[in-house]
Amino acid sequence: MKFLIVLTAVLAFTAAELQLSDEQRAVAQANGALCIQQEGITKEQATALKAGDFSDTDPKVKCFANCFLEKTGFLIDGQVQPAVVLAKLGPLGGEDTVKAVQAKCDGIKGSDKCDTAYQLFQCYHNNRAQI
Repeated sequence: MKFLIVLTAVLAFTAAELQLSDEQRAVAQANGALCIQQEGITKEQATALKAGDFSDTDPKVKCFANCFLEKTGFLIDGQVQPAVVLAKLGPLGGEDTVKAVQAKCDGIKGSDKCDTAYQLFQCYHNNRAQI
């Protein structure tokens, strides 16, 4: 099963920490590039988000996070897909560990689906050491 283990978005960008295969990294990068183009953000904005810089609250950056998380299957119409997250991240960090992070993050709701995705990305990024 091809997966963009991303929380390579939420972690998408911390792909090295997740021990992704070359194929998984390539898929994540391709999806990131597609979302950059689709949402009209700069590569610098995406790189800053990847690095954990959440100071840019441009709605386009938030929608980039949504685009990326939707492409991973982690979100559908602003709704977290807990089973998908667990299936993709569980093998990397252990089911109990992933469930603990899910308990912290998956209930987050923003003002719209882009804001929700941005806040989820931030929460998973801030808790990535546990995964």
